[in-house]
Amino acid sequence: MNRLQANICLICVTMCWSMEIVIYSSIPEGTPAFATTCVTSFAGSLLLLAAFFKRMLAALRKNWRSLVTGSAILALLNAMYNAMFICGVKSFDITSGAFTYCMVVVLLPVVLLSLRRRIGLETLLSVVCVGTGIVLAVGKSLQGEQLPGLALMGGGNLLRAIFIVVLADMAKKHEPLAIAIFLGFFVGIISLVVWLWEDPKLIFGLPMSRTLIASWTIYSYFIVAIAQAFNTIAMSRVTATNATLVYSLEIVFSIIWGTFLPASLITPVDLTPSVLLGAAFIILGNLMEILDIRGKRTEYESTKQEVKR
Repeated sequence: MNRLQANICLICVTMCWSMEIVIYSSIPEGTPAFATTCVTSFAGSLLLLAAFFKRMLAALRKNWRSLVTGSAILALLNAMYNAMFICGVKSFDITSGAFTYCMVVVLLPVVLLSLRRRIGLETLLSVVCVGTGIVLAVGKSLQGEQLPGLALMGGGNLLRAIFIVVLADMAKKHEPLAIAIFLGFFVGIISLVVWLWEDPKLIFGLPMSRTLIASWTIYSYFIVAIAQAFNTIAMSRVTATNATLVYSLEIVFSIIWGTFLPASLITPVDLTPSVLLGAAFIILGNLMEILDIRGKRTEYESTKQEVKR
């Protein structure tokens, strides 16, 4: 897989993730969020385990301690930033929430520079372009009472930036599919503990229905198994910054779904000039990063060498 193919995989992953809100809208009310995360994480991991059992065993024989420990750390970071997002996003509408969710694009270079990682000039320009798009879309609508929510989103994005850096490093050292399996498994365990704390009856207290089972099945297959597998494989070929820039396209996909899907599935998006201009800047920033017009990208090789050290 070359760099362009990896970016195409990341775009597919981002499109799957952008449909998450549509699937969530189909889940019956009263179903705890951690119940959905727990069940779908375990189910997605089992699907990947059934398909790639031999590859996981080979990865464990190679360096099981580093693989398992790193996956557990990733799962903990995932649980922490998702909890902050769940609380922080309540202060925003769908469009503004999607834009603030992608503030990680701005914070990731700070994390990389603190780790003394090199960032190419073209990548920095892409980051500035995407960051400008976020400010244009959210800046005018930001209210004073939203600042606590913005702080939570910022903290969550900082943890997510660290998560992406750790995942990118691990994907270059270990079997990516094994990481996806263990990550889903550990996320399921953490979610199970929180779910048990919220409702000791667990699955016996849920309003089980065909709709819930169908939603969980679709979520497990597309959001957890397929998207997570593609994501970890692609991360072995690109840098953390490259991946994060592509993730920002989730905003564009969310705008498309909010414009064309019926209101019964998703809250319609208000296509203001600032939202459209912000989306345009995000697309431009991604094109600058993905197309590699000058053909002089070297970040992958430098990152690979740093990880080997």
